[in-house]
Amino acid sequence: MMAGIQTAKKDLRKRMRGVLQRIPADSITNQSKNVTSKLLSLPEYQQANRIGVYLSMPSGELSTSLIVEDALKSQKEVFVPYIHSIETASEQKKTSVMDMLVLESMEEFGALQRDKWEIPSLSEAQALSKRNCFGGIGLSDAAGLPKDANATAGLDLIVMPGMAFDPGFRRLGHGKGYYDSFLTRYLRWEAEIGTRMKKMPLLVALSLAEQTLSPPEEVPVTNHDWLVDIVIVGDDRCLLRQQ
Repeated sequence: MMAGIQTAKKDLRKRMRGVLQRIPADSITNQSKNVTSKLLSLPEYQQANRIGVYLSMPSGELSTSLIVEDALKSQKEVFVPYIHSIETASEQKKTSVMDMLVLESMEEFGALQRDKWEIPSLSEAQALSKRNCFGGIGLSDAAGLPKDANATAGLDLIVMPGMAFDPGFRRLGHGKGYYDSFLTRYLRWEAEIGTRMKKMPLLVALSLAEQTLSPPEEVPVTNHDWLVDIVIVGDDRCLLRQQ
């Protein structure tokens, strides 16, 4: 069963890579403006104080640059992904994980170096001294959480990327599992610090019109895959999941 789902995911990713390569750059630019305008108009975004935002690739993906700019101008705390390796205590081997680290200004954003996927990224030196969304400084340890995490931290909203989405709020990631693993760690963090008054961040996915599947087709998922709460589509659709 699991092998079949993984094969279906792999096939869908391959198909979507072909679709994305054929989308004209001006269409992605226009759809990026549409989803940005829609996101900024959401009350949930306007009321959010601490948000996580993916930093976009220069092509084949909706741009988040204007979202980052608006959030910083609105004096929100902005946290961006940083991928690094940890040695797990149980398996004694290295695995890649994602942390969300603070981005302090547009000047810092503009000075970020691009990684092998051409995504603007913090350097390792920057990451080690940055505040993370759990309230600590630096990166997760082998247990998956910073040792000085605290109950006053957290995120209100996360803007998430993906390769495909459907009206059932299923999301197909790029295959590394970074966001699903991060959200599972986030849930554990909430349980460990006993923040009963806190709740999971609102999960907002941004989708090009070409990335949203039409029924009856669905994104294949497992029990480890998180559903998103909102899908904002480049053709002006905004899908909201009933809680």
